[in-house]
Amino acid sequence: MPVNLVAPDPAALHPVRGVRLGITMAGVRKANRRDLSVIALDAGSSVAGVFTQNRFCAAPVQVCREHLAGGAEIRAILVNTGNANAGTGEDGLARARQSCVALGDLLGVSAQQVLPFSTGVIMETLPVDRIIAGLPSAIAALRGDAWGEAAEGIMTTDTLPKAASIQVQIGGQTVTLTGISKGAGMIRPNMATMLGYVATDAHVNPALLQALVTEAADASFNRITIDGDTSTNDSFVLIATHQAGHARIESLDSEEGRILRAALIQVSQQLAQAIVRDGEGATKFITVTIEGGRDEAECKLAAYAIAHSPLVKTAFFASDPNLGRILAAVGYAGIADLDQTLIDLYLDDVHVVRAGGRHPDYREEDGQRVMKQSEITVRVKLNRGTAVATVWTCDLSHEYVTINADYRS
Repeated sequence: MPVNLVAPDPAALHPVRGVRLGITMAGVRKANRRDLSVIALDAGSSVAGVFTQNRFCAAPVQVCREHLAGGAEIRAILVNTGNANAGTGEDGLARARQSCVALGDLLGVSAQQVLPFSTGVIMETLPVDRIIAGLPSAIAALRGDAWGEAAEGIMTTDTLPKAASIQVQIGGQTVTLTGISKGAGMIRPNMATMLGYVATDAHVNPALLQALVTEAADASFNRITIDGDTSTNDSFVLIATHQAGHARIESLDSEEGRILRAALIQVSQQLAQAIVRDGEGATKFITVTIEGGRDEAECKLAAYAIAHSPLVKTAFFASDPNLGRILAAVGYAGIADLDQTLIDLYLDDVHVVRAGGRHPDYREEDGQRVMKQSEITVRVKLNRGTAVATVWTCDLSHEYVTINADYRS
């Protein structure tokens, strides 16, 4: 069961001017499930994205990069679940491009104005004929208030759809940001199996979008891990339709730019944390914060060492305060000149380690009290600088093994 996560209320997901969504059942892998989504964008919209750094990236990731680099105005996004179209060679590329041609023809735009996305099983041929056959139905369903359905339509092993929406005031105008994401396993995005889409009607210089989406990813999707595996298909896309009535934002350091950046990071973090809360087999949501590093990079090394450790994660699943495992993870994180005699460790409000050794007042029953909670914060103070970094993860349970052992069944 997800950790303190509920399905989004579709009525709370604000439509974004210039964006319409249509979802259908195409039978990509299984019958009777929503597995094909089309997102249509009004003319004049701008799109930027960040993608997996996995060198064995999927065909649709390669095509998306080509189309964005080509500079054509993006008018549509196509997403299928059930098949990742990864590890499929030249045939996979041809099929991804064929799906773009088909959608472009139906919408009256070029194939280069379509971005394709796939998620699901790797090394299986994409059933492009089924996708093409389903496109008219998805297009017929296009409407602005279908964000909730779209969140369901991109799910794979997710148990709940994931969506977020906020509105802010910029230049006296109401600006909307609404987004959806999917992911529950094979999650350790490394972006400079997770998908995320956020749209806004903010009027922003298109040249700012790449920096904006990169910064938002670094503050959200690049701070989560479920199992340490970087998918072949990870993608996070930002859409701006520019239809809000305020003056164009020309700098992210302006007051208006800061408002937009903060709103995007808020939505992105909500979507990213929802992925962790719905981690395959997860029973606990864990925040790992490293303080007092010399720079953020070494703080992230220590944070991810803790968050990736199977020993740490299984101890959390069992509510076993075997907290030496956390210290061991910090020790092998790769901080060459780390001084263990400076380290403090806290488990929520419990001071476990002081100056590299067990705190004299620490009692194991206090540690176990915290470990039994569904939400836990691990805080490590390196006491060698002022840098801080936080990542979010979950425990590792029997159910995770079961889900992934049976994934292709």
